[in-house]
Amino acid sequence: MKDLRKTKKPWPTNKVMEQIYEMKLWGNNNSNFYSGEGSHHPKIIEPYITVVSTFLKSFKQPLVICDLGCGDFNVGKHFIIHVKEYIAIDIVSSLIDFNSKIYNNDNLEFHCLDISKDNLPQADCLIIRQVLQHLSNNEVANILDKLSHYKYIIVTEHIPNGDFIPNKDIIAGQGIRLKNKSGLQIAKAPFYFNVGKEKIMLTQDLEDDKGKIITTLYTNLSID
Repeated sequence: MKDLRKTKKPWPTNKVMEQIYEMKLWGNNNSNFYSGEGSHHPKIIEPYITVVSTFLKSFKQPLVICDLGCGDFNVGKHFIIHVKEYIAIDIVSSLIDFNSKIYNNDNLEFHCLDISKDNLPQADCLIIRQVLQHLSNNEVANILDKLSHYKYIIVTEHIPNGDFIPNKDIIAGQGIRLKNKSGLQIAKAPFYFNVGKEKIMLTQDLEDDKGKIITTLYTNLSID
């Protein structure tokens, strides 16, 4: 007998993310746009800012940075002074408009793009901080397929403690794979992301067995 039950159709990712900000599902903080504790808690962001800033300052010639999923820009704003150009991208158009009115540095520009569908700007270094973990495997794969022409790629993901099955699929949304006892590891199946050299820049153990946040630097050895 034919199964007449309807399969749930995912909502477009831009609409999902717009709703998260409109309903303040990541919190409020008395701001029109708030990207959550992961972008504001000092114990989480300060070590990250220090490590990434040190990396950016190590270059004699400042890099061009492309930030995929810049959110409310509470983290990215700390890197502007260390780079030649900073291109900040998010899928929520109202958020991009809001950021553009607050931050107006000469070497900074904001763009509204769906990074799983649209072409990405050219840059020396790509930053993807706790963004992929909110997306479906298909969206993650589409994004990873576009990264081969970046020299440096800094990826940050929140994963469980101990052993877990990586890369369980989800529908794009507020939550991450952690609730399914999974986490994104882009070098493993089904992605097998490999551009040359991989180095862990920072491991942050969270309190109350909430997993850990790992920041990894990928260096594309095929690019001089």
